[in-house]
Amino acid sequence: MARDLERLRQTQRSLSEASASLESADAEAVSRDRMVSARVNARGEVAELRFHTSKYRTMAPAELSAAVLDVIGRAREEMEHRVSEAFADLAPGSSEARAEVVDGGDPARLLAELGLRSRAPEES
Repeated sequence: MARDLERLRQTQRSLSEASASLESADAEAVSRDRMVSARVNARGEVAELRFHTSKYRTMAPAELSAAVLDVIGRAREEMEHRVSEAFADLAPGSSEARAEVVDGGDPARLLAELGLRSRAPEES
């Protein structure tokens, strides 16, 4: 039991360190024609949307929308990949369980996959 508890504590420390390092991380994608770029943070939120040319002024609304959504989607995919890599060695459970931890949710599923049960505080 003491060994499991120490393993859990080490995993928690490592998860905290990985989370802290991702706080300032971002990912960027640029459209193929280099007209627009998007930068997203570790939560996948758009941090910046930048137009590098004035081509957008003459585009059809649907075409402009598609270009913007494409760069945002690609930036989010890159960030999801980086977050997943950051937690892969620390949280060897399924990607869904790791996503639960990343999203700040209940880590119970991940702990169960790691073979660690939640214990009441008095059992510590």
